[in-house]
Amino acid sequence: MRNFRKLDIWSDSIKLCKAIYLFSNQLPKEEQYGIVSQIKRASVSIPSNIAEGASRKSEREYSRFLEIAIGSSFEVENLLILTQELGFATNEQVQPVLEQLESVQKPINALISVKANSQ
Repeated sequence: MRNFRKLDIWSDSIKLCKAIYLFSNQLPKEEQYGIVSQIKRASVSIPSNIAEGASRKSEREYSRFLEIAIGSSFEVENLLILTQELGFATNEQVQPVLEQLESVQKPINALISVKANSQ
């Protein structure tokens, strides 16, 4: 079993999750049960799946949870773009969060590759 709290990808994804929560606070109140709810759940899924995967004994299981985490990160990316396309947020509001998201996606993808090559 791995200590997920020592993983940089987990701590970076926690920071991203906090940024998403702050970002979503500025979205329209009428989106509370739509985009706001969805983007929060997807962002929480990223560190949650990294943590859960770290508890798994096999590399294959760990990789599967990392794949779910990366999938959730792409869902967050899609929702960030959608908020901009719908006029709920400006490029200046979305871009820093997208950059933070990319800094989480790259190491998760790299770790997935490492795990796949070790199987």
